[in-house]
Amino acid sequence: MAVRARTVVLSLLVLLVVVVLGGITAVGWQIVLGPTARAVTDRRFEATPERLARGRYLTEASACFHCHSEHDLSAPEYPVAAGRRGAGWEMPIPELGKVIAPNITSDPVTGIGAWSDDEIARAIQEGISRDGSALFPLMPYGNFRNLDEEDLASIVVFLRTVPAVTQVRQRSELVFPLSVLVNVMPKPMAAHTSVARTTPEARGEYLVRTVAGCQDCHSPAHNGDPLDGMDLGGGFELSDPGRNMAPVHALNITSDPSGIAHYDAGLFIEVLQTGHLPGRMLSHIMPFEDFRHFTEDDLRDMFAYLKSVPPVKHRVSNTDPPSFCPLCEGTHGLGDKNVKIQ
Repeated sequence: MAVRARTVVLSLLVLLVVVVLGGITAVGWQIVLGPTARAVTDRRFEATPERLARGRYLTEASACFHCHSEHDLSAPEYPVAAGRRGAGWEMPIPELGKVIAPNITSDPVTGIGAWSDDEIARAIQEGISRDGSALFPLMPYGNFRNLDEEDLASIVVFLRTVPAVTQVRQRSELVFPLSVLVNVMPKPMAAHTSVARTTPEARGEYLVRTVAGCQDCHSPAHNGDPLDGMDLGGGFELSDPGRNMAPVHALNITSDPSGIAHYDAGLFIEVLQTGHLPGRMLSHIMPFEDFRHFTEDDLRDMFAYLKSVPPVKHRVSNTDPPSFCPLCEGTHGLGDKNVKIQ
């Protein structure tokens, strides 16, 4: 299954069930009539060499093609299947029903070649497809809402150049109640803003949280809500049934000694670009095949931001026997070595 896509399935499921049980009266009309969506506009993004290059960079580094392409699951490197880049993928997560990442190539019939610029932008940032239906939030439009306007324009410009692949994809068919609850998730955007980022930490925060979405995997959640005081502290359980992998747990990436205090910028760059720690390879749940596209300068900024995040003391291991953890309320290696402070 898609590495990034799989990470939030369980928490989203719980969150959506909580939404329907606690507020179905308030949102019932959305469940019946479909999501709230703004009307598309006639805005267009001029194609320039600079936008094309920036859009390619952001699209590849943020793992868009990881979810929107079929993979050769028999190969250790988990490569995109030949000739299928961007042509969509039926994700192997049957507990949610049939989840389809659509064709995002420039094919005008089966892809997005006939979509307007604003229809593409609305899908990326607001979770609304061309026909007004809601996208399942495995598509991280919640993160992409914070894309700078110029970066959004660059992504749209680049997507228009993705070689066309004729590949019909069915619409997702989610299990009930997800099939109706998905309609309450998208929220229209009233305006688009860009924020000046003049420090390494500020630039790194944008890359970590908006582009890479590191928090989706590395921040544990309970009942669909991130746990207070555990931001980027690890423990979230991830699995990949498409490869019959045993579950793994996202590690603590804060600067606490139980996290990445022993990293320097050089080691961080090496790990993100190669997927290797000294002596071992990271699990392919970590999309290092995509993150290797980040430049060293951007990786340094990301590391600077992670070093600025409040440290979280949370021991997480994928090699030690699993045990209950009172901090993240999950079961993982070294869980019993953690102490919850009242």
